[in-house]
Amino acid sequence: MAKLLHIQTSPMGDLSFSIRAAQAFLDAYAATHPGDTIEVLDLWKSELPHFDFTAASGKYKIMRGLPHSGEEARAWECVTRLIDHLKSADKVVVSTGMWNFSLPYRLKHYLDIIVQPGHTFAFDPEKGYSGLVTGKPLQLILASGGEYPPGSPAAGYDFQKPYLEMIFGFIGFTDIRTLRVEGTLTAQADLSLSRIADQARAAAREF
Repeated sequence: MAKLLHIQTSPMGDLSFSIRAAQAFLDAYAATHPGDTIEVLDLWKSELPHFDFTAASGKYKIMRGLPHSGEEARAWECVTRLIDHLKSADKVVVSTGMWNFSLPYRLKHYLDIIVQPGHTFAFDPEKGYSGLVTGKPLQLILASGGEYPPGSPAAGYDFQKPYLEMIFGFIGFTDIRTLRVEGTLTAQADLSLSRIADQARAAAREF
């Protein structure tokens, strides 16, 4: 029995294109993987720890091989709890919209917490960086008001898809699959959602 973690990153509820596309994926997944469990981490309803001076100083102590103070250790308990939660999943789905050509700040906050040396990535002076979160498939389900076809001038404004594929690849994900509902601010929005929802259902069966 596998555990699928859905990291949900839109505050818009049923109005969200990314949530509706993700729900099509999850419904199909549940139907075709009846023995698996699905957990939703709603970043708009979750309490994410502040990555303040105490947490940041603790991070640099890890990087320098130094011990934590008591306050730093307590701050890092909150950080490692989120990291361990991600690592406990066998499969991960991230659904999000595009904000200002990039990510909602809650998703960036989450990523800034979990991308940590010694926990989700390692660094070797000779070999460079290596990810520590391995062996898990990742399905990105994205939405954007505009369209960003590869090779077009608009593609240069897309910091959503490239960043997410890079940062999850950085921490060890090698099986990254991406679907995106584009043009959600256009008259073709519902048609785009319908097309991606069909693709999401098909993708879920093989996830």
